[in-house]
Amino acid sequence: MKIIGIGNALTDLMTQIESDEILKHLNLPKGSMQLVDIETSKNASEATKNFQRSIASGGSAANTIHGLARLGIETGFIGKIGDDEIGRFFEEDMLKSGIKTFLIRSETPSGLALALVSPDGERTFATYLGAAVELNASDIDKQILGQYDILHIEGYLLQNYELISHSIEAAKELGLLVSLDLASYNVVEEHRDFLNEIVSTYVDIVFANEEESKAFTGMEPEESVKHLGKMVDIAVVKTGPLGSFVSMNGEITHVPTTKIAPIDTTGAGDLYAAGFLYGLATGKSAFECGKLGTKLALEVICHIGAKIPIEKWSLLKQL
Repeated sequence: MKIIGIGNALTDLMTQIESDEILKHLNLPKGSMQLVDIETSKNASEATKNFQRSIASGGSAANTIHGLARLGIETGFIGKIGDDEIGRFFEEDMLKSGIKTFLIRSETPSGLALALVSPDGERTFATYLGAAVELNASDIDKQILGQYDILHIEGYLLQNYELISHSIEAAKELGLLVSLDLASYNVVEEHRDFLNEIVSTYVDIVFANEEESKAFTGMEPEESVKHLGKMVDIAVVKTGPLGSFVSMNGEITHVPTTKIAPIDTTGAGDLYAAGFLYGLATGKSAFECGKLGTKLALEVICHIGAKIPIEKWSLLKQL
């Protein structure tokens, strides 16, 4: 099965902070994803410039597609970038991973996600969407979507109802499965009514962590996955060290995990989705899909950033 993602084309600036005091100074709730303007982004970047940093192409859907490509799945990605150095870096980084890119260019600067990683591994994002937010319904080409079997879309696009509605409606018309990652609890809270509408009507697969599922359903993980399982064919609720719950074909499966001390939790959910979708695309059971997702999530939280180092992928594929 071929899988295409639609999402915010962002470049991640991963920054390891020494304490959470800087989050209070910048007025960023720990663990959240806050949208900021370009001036706030510049100020936050300046305030954290002396901390250890790294850069990589990012964005939730792009991270998932990257993982799938590294596992050998034929993938594509649709997004919008600026005609600038950051945009060129994003495109080159995706192409190096074997992803077919369908990127629209804008005169607006490319999006940048400043990811502040706390000493306990929790990450907080100050995200300037830039050109990424200009992606609109007219940029979604049905002929491109028609080349794929699954559309994976990120909840961070919920600021544009027309884009999401058009994309998932077109995908369903073309016979694609629609996979949605709920993205962040504060995004879910803001768009709960719209989410209820599209999930029950168009979505086949939904991914959520414990906080996101509670924001959406008001329930604890196991009850939440049962509720979501009545809305979609496949629902996944991740609970960190307690593993994940998968509802597939009306049956609930608990997938345990190994408790480890994370270095950086950035990308854990995105890589879980990559492993799970890889399992689904290759005919695995609910438990096996969950184990594959868990394996990738455990690997990525052992490294700074939302990417698993290239040298690790050959062993992961063997496993």
